[in-house]
Amino acid sequence: MSGADKIHNAAQNAAGKGKEATGKVTGNERLEAEGKTDQTKADVKQAGEKVKDAFKN
Repeated sequence: MSGADKIHNAAQNAAGKGKEATGKVTGNERLEAEGKTDQTKADVKQAGEKVKDAFKN
């Protein structure tokens, strides 16, 4: 996994956490769900990158 990918995935995860927290505070279920989705996407991308790295070595 390249450094840029790690940074991008971490940023997406952090943005998702922010959206989720904002959604919880404001009672906006759509925003909360969007945040959870963003976090899941980042986790899946990170897992995929780890699998690619494992096959490279």
